[in-house]
Amino acid sequence: VQLQASGGGLVQPGGSLKLSCSASGINFRVNTMGWARQAPGKQREVVATIASDGGTYYADSVKGRFTISRDNVRRNVYLQLTNLKPEDTAVYLCYRPGATTSWGQGTLVTVSS
Repeated sequence: VQLQASGGGLVQPGGSLKLSCSASGINFRVNTMGWARQAPGKQREVVATIASDGGTYYADSVKGRFTISRDNVRRNVYLQLTNLKPEDTAVYLCYRPGATTSWGQGTLVTVSS
């Protein structure tokens, strides 16, 4: 399984970013996919997940600001981040939950003025 995340960067508070994750080595369309994040000195936190039927879950801390989506043809999962806050600064990791969870390498999002 390979999960390649991209799209991170430096953004000002209130700004937006769109993260992308490309998956290979799995039957993408039948898998739940997700995004988690890890800030320095903090535990890893699940941000959002999207099931094969399109059902979504969001952490309370991002509800209403982040949107997860998927493209089964391109085998991509996306995370649209809006109204970003400094506390959203973290490495964002794409993952495939399951009996054996698979993690991508992450992409850094820094929210700072």
